[in-house]
Amino acid sequence: MNAPTPISGHPAPYPLSRPRRLRRDVFTRNLVREHHLTVHDLIYPVFVLEGQGRREPVASMPGVERLSLDQLLPVAQACADVGIPVMALFPVIDPARKTPDGREAWNPDGLIPRVVAELKARVPNLGVMTDVALDPYTSHGQDGLLDDTGYIVNDATVEVLVKQALVQAAAGVDIVAPSDMMDGRIGAIRQALEARGHVHTRIMAYSAKYASSFYGPFRDAVGSAANLGKADKKVYQMDPANSDEALREVALDLAEGADMVMVKPGMPYLDVVRRVKDEFKVPTFAYQVSGEYAMLKAAAANGWLDHDAVMMESLLAFKRAGADGVLTYFALEAARLLASQG
Repeated sequence: MNAPTPISGHPAPYPLSRPRRLRRDVFTRNLVREHHLTVHDLIYPVFVLEGQGRREPVASMPGVERLSLDQLLPVAQACADVGIPVMALFPVIDPARKTPDGREAWNPDGLIPRVVAELKARVPNLGVMTDVALDPYTSHGQDGLLDDTGYIVNDATVEVLVKQALVQAAAGVDIVAPSDMMDGRIGAIRQALEARGHVHTRIMAYSAKYASSFYGPFRDAVGSAANLGKADKKVYQMDPANSDEALREVALDLAEGADMVMVKPGMPYLDVVRRVKDEFKVPTFAYQVSGEYAMLKAAAANGWLDHDAVMMESLLAFKRAGADGVLTYFALEAARLLASQG
């Protein structure tokens, strides 16, 4: 009997090709593995609050705490020691400091500028990234300024986001990450950074940030959930039904001077990550958001899933989809597990 003829561009048909041969043992699986997760792929988001000696568990995010600066410094050192390249800061602002215009966001003596300066002085080999958005600072919980009808206005919001980014850059931050989804904010921030001499400050743009229902625990953590109430962010964050639109948003941000782009949320939007990476071939990141983290933690706590296995599988999925890195609340746990595996 003659052997089947291989089809051009495809493996030989069975039995000449037996794909299971390459799955037979550990060394072969390791040899042909297409994607790898390393500690250098991880960015660790943390929540910081005012005061000393403060640690507040986030009930909806098991294992995550809001930390005052003195409690955060050992965590930052642990990140540096294990090789995590970047820590991302998210502020928990005293409600008394929240205003309709979120003016605390550009206070040079505010929480985030002080934390950035101290982190860069104490743990200089750890990259620091900051959020550029108003929602932790506004009394209404929105990412921008409101007009008389309650609509989030664009250009006036961009003006204050520029002030916020400049304050963070002056404090020494490595990466500013505008997460507000206002039109034109990347170009305005880039031009302002250049004009002030902050030519090395990188911009990671939340380019495709969706109006997702997976953000609930994060809003609990930063204290914006109560301020936002029953309102939503659909007039500026993207419709979850759209992916072509994501490519347009990424293209605009790159044209305006973004160094890196992000897709948020993560796992439900891996198709968008892949489309962005294939289309633009630029540094592309994804955010494994609070709701994704909380689901996996809850399922593992109930014994329904193997915690470490699903944690690592989910992070590897980001790499397979094309992400260069992942913002994840699992970062320290994953990094330590990777280290233990040699």
